[in-house]
Amino acid sequence: MAVEKGRGATLNGESQRFNLVQHIADGDWLDEVDLVDRQRPRLRTQVTVERPRTIISRNRSPDIAFTQSINAYRGCEHGCIYCFARPTHAYHDLSPGLDFETHLFAKPDAARLLSEELEKKSYRVAPIAMGTNTDPYQPIEREWNITRQCIEVLAQCRHPLFITTKSDRVLRDLDLLSAMAKDRLVAVMISVTTLDAKVARTLEPRAAHPLRRIDAIRQLAEAGVPVTASLSPIIPAITDHEIESIIAKVAAAGAREATFIPVRLPHEVAPLFRAWLKEHYPDRAEKVMAIIRDMRGGRDNDPGFGTRMRGQGVWADLIRTRFHKARKRAGFSGERLTLRTDLFRPPLDQAQLQLL
Repeated sequence: MAVEKGRGATLNGESQRFNLVQHIADGDWLDEVDLVDRQRPRLRTQVTVERPRTIISRNRSPDIAFTQSINAYRGCEHGCIYCFARPTHAYHDLSPGLDFETHLFAKPDAARLLSEELEKKSYRVAPIAMGTNTDPYQPIEREWNITRQCIEVLAQCRHPLFITTKSDRVLRDLDLLSAMAKDRLVAVMISVTTLDAKVARTLEPRAAHPLRRIDAIRQLAEAGVPVTASLSPIIPAITDHEIESIIAKVAAAGAREATFIPVRLPHEVAPLFRAWLKEHYPDRAEKVMAIIRDMRGGRDNDPGFGTRMRGQGVWADLIRTRFHKARKRAGFSGERLTLRTDLFRPPLDQAQLQLL
């Protein structure tokens, strides 16, 4: 299959984990379509409206810092080849490969559903995380504005919020975020995996340029919004040589802290990643996978709680040591940022106050 320009996955791939129907070419000519049609139309992003009944997802994983999250979208146009969320598309009988990047789902009722859930007497306040599965500021947010609508609800209710993104589009909502930051109600994590634009173009093809992300850190910090820089995932022999330079850069821009996770390749992500390596880094593909397996107990992926976020073995220890030394040189304290939960007012209370 020819590589799709501007997309991360080099193929679509298949999922058999849920006994879904496999898509088989209809006729001999379709089997040869890649040989015949060299000028086929470029893949276009398709968006389907999804109408869920609830919008807050709960998490009980012991090695994840948040307990509840909101995902305004399914699938992500950024196309990051390493994205651990890719396998979720199999639930829709879609591929974790190119389908994940081009067949997206939007939830336009998200803000209304959020408001309804926050109104319930049974609701217990805890920070809500956005960007935990797919990026809340991916390109389609420009038209749909679902992320901003949800932030408006949270800001009105004075509800704590964590945002993770690799897009400078977060600056569009600086008015809301800076106001929330004054009451310690928001923190943003910007993902900076590489400073090399050439690497970024294939690794995360539709995400913001690395220098635009650095500038987003600077502008957020200047507006009083606490920012953490995430180097996740660190990919051995691809991005690990940049650990020190990235940390120095984000510290100079005003980030308060930095964090990282070694690359994870759950389920269908592993074969997609191997195909990506073969296409873009054939000279070191085997070396990269050998180091990853060394960090993951001899497998492509280690799903175990605790170890999945840290890795194990000599290579994982080396990356961790380098990271912590660079972090210390940058002046990061390691202090955990906490948000306030005592200022929350349910939407109904807010409406009554406005009437008064």
